[in-house]
Amino acid sequence: MKNPFFSVIIPLYNKENHIQATLQSVLAQTFTDFEVIIVDDVSTDNSLNLVGQVKDERIQIINHPVNKGLSASRNTGITYAKADMIAFLDADDLWKPRFLERISFLIDAYPDASIFATQYEEFHQRNITVPIKIDRLPVTENKTYLLDFFPVNMGKLIVSFSSICIRREVFEKSGMFNEEVTFAEDVDFYIRAFSNNQLAYYNESLAIYMIYDSQQMSLAGLENRVIPDFDSYEYMAQNRPDIKRFLDFYRYVMAKHYKLSGDSVNYSKMLRGIRLDSLNYKQRILLYAPIYILKLIKRLKGALMKKGINPTSY
Repeated sequence: MKNPFFSVIIPLYNKENHIQATLQSVLAQTFTDFEVIIVDDVSTDNSLNLVGQVKDERIQIINHPVNKGLSASRNTGITYAKADMIAFLDADDLWKPRFLERISFLIDAYPDASIFATQYEEFHQRNITVPIKIDRLPVTENKTYLLDFFPVNMGKLIVSFSSICIRREVFEKSGMFNEEVTFAEDVDFYIRAFSNNQLAYYNESLAIYMIYDSQQMSLAGLENRVIPDFDSYEYMAQNRPDIKRFLDFYRYVMAKHYKLSGDSVNYSKMLRGIRLDSLNYKQRILLYAPIYILKLIKRLKGALMKKGINPTSY
């Protein structure tokens, strides 16, 4: 039996309210040559029973013996995947029916590319949908682009791990997910993966990042979380100004996190690594702004998001 074209990896931990809808969005794909690997990270709710109610021979379930976290679940899925094209979907997110079809189109259009993604959107409470897109992209006939990742991601990331597909060889060359990182795991992987790969991108929203809790968007709360070691990637940036700016941008993002949570030690650590000319003038101001200003901006952003306006405090 031939291997499937796509392996779809769904890490699962206590998503009983969402996993069936997520799974049905995969099974509704117009491109049907795929397998689904659900990696259960020792869920304590009814998630597994609900998965078992969905009958499809393309679904297999891998059970972790102990809870290992999101990155470990993704790594387990990659290990079991039969396909060379590996797509990811979080257990509370959704795909629109043409997602895999358009990823397949990208693969045909850019055979030398190794990472593929579509635009995605955030779905907030009160039925508010916010598209996450690149400003000022030139219009193309088929909505496809080959992009250098770092320059177009100096703000809100234009891809999520529910809108991306990666050739297996990328993991072999750049490494798997760092299981010690528990915050911004995607950023840690992107630094390694995009240091020598471009992004083939389809400019239509075909994945939905579901925001059920406003705290998902919170800037505070890094206590007991492990962030990427940006210093360990400085060697990549020696002759790559784009990577240096990206590293400093995320040091800036983390510095704001730490300031908001009152962690002056880690705030200062992030600050020391930043070359200020990597940031724009607004970012430099916010980097040194008093906490009350950052909290005010955070509240204002939350209020605007409830009205469907997507401001950025980057």
